[in-house]
Amino acid sequence: MASAPSPTEPVAPELEMGTERLEAFSDAVIAVIMTIMAFGLEAPAGTTWAALSTAMPGLFVYVLSFAFIGIYWNNHHHLLRATKRISAGVMWSNLFLLLWLSLIPVCTKWIGGPHGAYKDPLPAIAYGIVCLIAGAAYTLLVRMIIRANGKDSAVARAIASDVKGPVSIGLYAAGVGLALLSPYLSYACYAAVSVMWFVPDRRLSQPAA
Repeated sequence: MASAPSPTEPVAPELEMGTERLEAFSDAVIAVIMTIMAFGLEAPAGTTWAALSTAMPGLFVYVLSFAFIGIYWNNHHHLLRATKRISAGVMWSNLFLLLWLSLIPVCTKWIGGPHGAYKDPLPAIAYGIVCLIAGAAYTLLVRMIIRANGKDSAVARAIASDVKGPVSIGLYAAGVGLALLSPYLSYACYAAVSVMWFVPDRRLSQPAA
């Protein structure tokens, strides 16, 4: 039988140093998500203004989704660059975020389909729910990173006065509820969140040493 380790033997650390592999994996998944979404974009069915106007809702939701995922990629990049250590909780919460981001192309194709689905509340509700859970997953990722790096870490100091996160969750929830009244109001709420997050948190882009 193997002898028990002596008290002087080094113990394997619970936290892993560096985030390069996690960032590279996430970048690859996000790139695939954007590629799938681009392949789902359909050209107008004709060369007339009427055909173009029919295709405009699909183009709008594509641009909104592309901006949505691009903003996540940008902020995710700055978040991991400000992170020194990762844990199992960080990796699983990161996968949870990527799972919900991968559903964006499905909702985008549904809303932009040829049958005018953008006028119906159910696709708008589904889009909002996916956005809402993705936002919650990003918040969970931040909390797991703070837990792994400590309350005095650069991420913890940058997120101490977070306002955009709760406001985003509130706008997504409002969009889901407003879909029953008008899907256009829902899309306005979702677009407002994208505009709000267009500029990443500068405290994360330039973390303190």
